[in-house]
Amino acid sequence: MGQAGRRVEGPRCVAIVGPFGSGKTTLLEAILARTGAVNKFGSVDAGGSVGDSSNEARAHHMSVEANIAETDFMDDTYTFIDCPGSVEFQFESQPALSAVDLAVVVCEPDVKKIPALQVILKSLEERNIPRILFLNKMDKCTSRVREMVEALQVASAAPLLLRQIPIWKAESAIGYIDLALERAFMYNEHAPSELVDMSATDQEREWDARYSMLETLSDYDDVLMEQLLEDREPSADQVFENLVEEMRQGQVVPVLIGAAEQENGIMRLLKVLRHEGPGIETTAKRLSCPEPTDGSAILQVMKSIHTSHGGKLSISRILKGSIKDGDVFYGADGDEIGRMSGLFHVQGQKTIKDNQADVGEVIALGKLDNAHTGITLTTSKAGIDALDSHALPAPVYAMAVRPKEHRDEVKLHATLQKLAEEDPSLLIEQNQNSGETILYGQGEMHLRVALERLEGKYSINIESQDPAVPYKETIRKSTSVRGRHKKQSGGHGQFGDVLIDIKPLHRGEGFAFTQTITGGVVPKNYFGSVENGVKDALVKGPLAGFEVVDVAVNLSDGSYHAVDSSDQAFRSAGTLAMREGLPDCSPVLLEPIMNVKIAVPNDATPKVNTIVAARRGQLLGYDARPDWEGWDIVESLMPQSEIGNLIIELRSVSAGVASFEAVFDHMQELTGRNSDLVIEAAKAAE
Repeated sequence: MGQAGRRVEGPRCVAIVGPFGSGKTTLLEAILARTGAVNKFGSVDAGGSVGDSSNEARAHHMSVEANIAETDFMDDTYTFIDCPGSVEFQFESQPALSAVDLAVVVCEPDVKKIPALQVILKSLEERNIPRILFLNKMDKCTSRVREMVEALQVASAAPLLLRQIPIWKAESAIGYIDLALERAFMYNEHAPSELVDMSATDQEREWDARYSMLETLSDYDDVLMEQLLEDREPSADQVFENLVEEMRQGQVVPVLIGAAEQENGIMRLLKVLRHEGPGIETTAKRLSCPEPTDGSAILQVMKSIHTSHGGKLSISRILKGSIKDGDVFYGADGDEIGRMSGLFHVQGQKTIKDNQADVGEVIALGKLDNAHTGITLTTSKAGIDALDSHALPAPVYAMAVRPKEHRDEVKLHATLQKLAEEDPSLLIEQNQNSGETILYGQGEMHLRVALERLEGKYSINIESQDPAVPYKETIRKSTSVRGRHKKQSGGHGQFGDVLIDIKPLHRGEGFAFTQTITGGVVPKNYFGSVENGVKDALVKGPLAGFEVVDVAVNLSDGSYHAVDSSDQAFRSAGTLAMREGLPDCSPVLLEPIMNVKIAVPNDATPKVNTIVAARRGQLLGYDARPDWEGWDIVESLMPQSEIGNLIIELRSVSAGVASFEAVFDHMQELTGRNSDLVIEAAKAAE
């Protein structure tokens, strides 16, 4: 075998990804059982697995966070990262994906999962992560595997390369034929497969499928292409070298078959990982990780965990060098991050203490409070160029949260920051206008689990509601009004008298204040006070108490008293005039209109158009999504009040994969019944 195809040595890190329900956690459990890392095959449904061991995961019977487990296989150490499959939780594990050597993509033989599979493969393709497709649940497959792979091909930019075909008996897969080894194996439930002889029929199927595999490989190798054209059989070493090189380069995606629940196909998968998967040197090169000249270590923080008793743990991959407990770490700019206190290996919810770790290992660094998910760490005081981090998706669901007990206000803010550290796809905003604390995420379930963690892990009882929509008020007509503030209560009194002209401005122009005073009837030093009084009145409009915008005010006349006039008196006069005049200016509500771009598989585009129309949206058009075969981008203008639960409806018509981005576009008048409902709700809240 050539240099490129040689088996790498040292610790390996493998991500297990795939659509929701495809069996990723069960596959991890099968791997741990087969390699002896656990004594018993744990059941996901019964809550006995190493992965999905958090309270929230077991309550919802789904992965809600990346789970990490370590095992040894044939003298090599492997760290597996089991990533959530639901689109709402996938992005929690994105920082971890950057530093893995390879991804095993788990998929069921079900064409309904193609959109979800495409989302996952696209994420790996953008990072150039080598990948293997494990076609799971073959015990339940009722269609021809080659036809299934052809159907799944739309989800992958690189060719799906079938490496194994099933051996059938009574329409059930009882074993497989390895097209590279040219050997047949019979499944044994929860035990290694048994080498068997191929029947004549299976031999013909193997020749045909193997030739298809070699044809695909030859697209990237001229020598192999020439051999096939001349009907010359390539050597086994050459075939494996092609398989290894083209998989590591991301040119092909090998497809293996099995059934994780019965541990079928697990040993062959492990051997492919061992002999064909890339190692840390390839990964460091892919990440453009520099070679330290001083022998220092370089690490990428993949995940942050806040434990109940041990403090913060920073799960990290060592890309260069080695570390020991007590090392001091620095950020990319050379600033000191802190001294590690404790070094641990991670096995699900358990940690195992160690004193040192070498390149390629995935370890947890204890109590580095200033180390955040996605950053690059080094033991060099000079710092290091930060490695690229992946952009997080735009949030699609929001919730205003507050503690039921006022005493938990400060605790809530600190705890939300911890949640966002553990899951960077959670965003927190302190809205200055509404005074609300708003939690943004990737869907209703995403935020529900976050609230469950607040209550279960941190003992904060939470109340939640839809965030307030930032309605505004404006005017349609002009008026002139006098405002007089006069008060006498002994000693100096208060006197301010103004005549102001109020008129509407064009949408988006905001506020303008002018004066056309002549003869000094209002001294210049009071102009600013009148303006401030006018602004005070604009804070709460006459209709529903929303801010008034797009208004011009001119101070045209007034009077003053040499003794009793003051800044405060003229400020009060300006406020009085505005409060009296605004109701006579035909006030009207304004609602924010968002530009919404919806990404959706094109078979759901007509349904999305209907959803947009039902939510008072204006359809601007749609076009093919760039670099996403079979997807559209639907663009529309939609009221912000209609976007709150939009993602729920979009995902219900798109096999759970639709997403959208919304940015503010303009304010628009709201009239009729919709306006009445907003005004009634605002007054009721008052």
